[in-house]
Amino acid sequence: MSISQSTRISQIITPQRLRRRRAVFYSGILLVTSLATWFMADLLWRNDGIKGIEWALLVLFVILFTQIAVGFVTALLGFYVINRGGDRHSITRTVDWDEDTPLASTAIVMPVFNEDVSRVFEGLRVIYRSLQETKKLEHFDFFILSDSNQPNQWIQEEIAWVELCKQVGGFGHIFYRKRRHQINKKSGNVADFLRRWGKRYRYMVVLDADSIMSGEAIVKLVAMMEKNPQAGLIQTAPRLIYGESLYARLQQFANRLYSPIFLAGLNYWQQHEGNYWGHNAIIRVQPFMDHCALPDLPGREPFGGRILSHDFVEAALIRKAGWQVWLAHDIEGTYEEGPPTLIDSAKRDRRWCQGNMQHAWLIAVRGFRPANRIHLLMGVMAYASSPLWLLFLLLSTIHVFNQMLAPGKHFNPEIYTSFFGKIIEVPESFSLFLFTLLLLFLPKIISVISVLQEDEAARRFGGRVPVVAGAVVETSLSVLLAPIHMFFNSKFVFFTLFGQGVSWVAQRRGAEDGTDWREAIITHGGQTAFGLIWGVSSYILSPAFFWWLSPVLAGLVLSIPLSIMLSKESLGRQARKLGLLLTPEETQPPYELRRLTQNLSECYKHMRPIESLRADYGLLQAVLDPYINAVHVSMLRQRRPSEESRDWFSLLRHRLLTEGPEQLTSKEKLALLLDAESMICLHEELWRHPGSSLAEWWRLAMRQYNVLTAAPITALYR
Repeated sequence: MSISQSTRISQIITPQRLRRRRAVFYSGILLVTSLATWFMADLLWRNDGIKGIEWALLVLFVILFTQIAVGFVTALLGFYVINRGGDRHSITRTVDWDEDTPLASTAIVMPVFNEDVSRVFEGLRVIYRSLQETKKLEHFDFFILSDSNQPNQWIQEEIAWVELCKQVGGFGHIFYRKRRHQINKKSGNVADFLRRWGKRYRYMVVLDADSIMSGEAIVKLVAMMEKNPQAGLIQTAPRLIYGESLYARLQQFANRLYSPIFLAGLNYWQQHEGNYWGHNAIIRVQPFMDHCALPDLPGREPFGGRILSHDFVEAALIRKAGWQVWLAHDIEGTYEEGPPTLIDSAKRDRRWCQGNMQHAWLIAVRGFRPANRIHLLMGVMAYASSPLWLLFLLLSTIHVFNQMLAPGKHFNPEIYTSFFGKIIEVPESFSLFLFTLLLLFLPKIISVISVLQEDEAARRFGGRVPVVAGAVVETSLSVLLAPIHMFFNSKFVFFTLFGQGVSWVAQRRGAEDGTDWREAIITHGGQTAFGLIWGVSSYILSPAFFWWLSPVLAGLVLSIPLSIMLSKESLGRQARKLGLLLTPEETQPPYELRRLTQNLSECYKHMRPIESLRADYGLLQAVLDPYINAVHVSMLRQRRPSEESRDWFSLLRHRLLTEGPEQLTSKEKLALLLDAESMICLHEELWRHPGSSLAEWWRLAMRQYNVLTAAPITALYR
């Protein structure tokens, strides 16, 4: 049932009904895990009793299978909710959408860090125009909060902000701030905004640099907050878009096809004790300011120090203070982009892994609600399960080797299933294998069946045959990718345990030419060697066990060519031509995405600076162009440096003009850009000095200036 058709209810779910829902959820997990444990324990016991390594295998099996059971039960509950017409206790059903609900002052906040400037500001343009068309724009202000530490990025962001404001009439509604000191990354950037401007707004909508939200979705979020005064945070479920490489298309197809039943099931048991994913969400500002200041963890990084995965913790803190946290999974018009390659996905997971492992400190914090402890535990297990799975497989290999090498013993996969005293003529290991596959793949099968039941739903994925074919392709490749992700995450967990932290880098949004052979060999070479040694050893000692292990071995051995193949945009485009891995956002793109695609194609068509000027083109604009120089200086805080600082800045200015920007470090360029007096002097001196006294770089820049500025100033450069 769509939101527009939903009926208004008078109250949120009662505690008694919520307890019954959670009893069903946890009982389902217990039942499924207990049944699988029965099979596993019986299998281990039949091989000469449970002792030593068998106990370790059984404990690991229970931990790992519990995770599988959580996903399976969540999907089944979601399927139940969707097929009964939706959850009448959903947050979206507390609002009568036929009424004109009054709104309140709301800040739309986008932290950025060295992102594609065109993508950021064209995305903001689309959101602004979409809100404008709702006739509710007067309630909203936009804030671009920059932590970019590259001179080019900073200047291009300033130019893009001024031009966007001029073109949409956004002065007074769209604001840009560049922090001098990048403290605590994204959470510190948002905290800085709240200290300066938080008191002016009742709500804030937090976006990522690649986020897109329709004006209608944002208005609905504000309306839900207004109708639910105890709601502190409402999280939407962003859809993945703009996947060009085959890997990105796989991810967005899976996200769009399978996520509805999982999200509905998640909302079924968590209700007003949901989680926060860091973006595409609305937050009530005052309680967030009062209760969500992040403490430093004891010790040093990676486990101590500042909290990296702050969103889970902020949800727990605001819930601890008595405010509700909701998942509005059925709100449409909320989007984000995913990583373009397998290696880029691993780099993102490396950052997330350290943050999620820090949550181990916080699971037992006094005052946190049980549901939030579960969320924190799930965040830890999202990465800890990988080394546990690897350990389980290695111990299983050792266990089989011990049986093969021990006198009078051998690995026997033909032990038949025993169930409450009944012997079933199916090998027990095979029964357990089939049961595991059922839990892993039944949610995907259910999702496909749900789409096939409705002509319109199937048409949005390209048709019945393409959606089935796409699901088969996605499932097959996901089987091969699973051991690769296991290996990556195991390495990340070990790095974290041994004290190796991570740095904050911008996420790559486009695949460009994809992964080359050198990068793939360096990244996946260890996985391939490990898989080959493991596979050959297994086959020599027990061909039967080798075939049981083959799905894992295949992913590791094929990791290099698989990573290269999935990174290719050409294969992604070919899949689209064949009608495979299509999503509703491609077959029936909403207005906002159509507009963004058109705007970006226009931006990227324009002339780019010649290669020798590209690296410092932002600095060139800020010094050479009088308009851009004036804009930049007007946004700087005027300071009175000491005499020693004045001498240092004077020397830097002289070096910049006479030696060229390539002779200065990035920090020295940023220092000049931060000093208003230096920027004014540089502009005057550049135009006043004879060409013979300037570096060749500046002489070339001045010769090309008229050519470069002939293109529209909105043609920003990647």
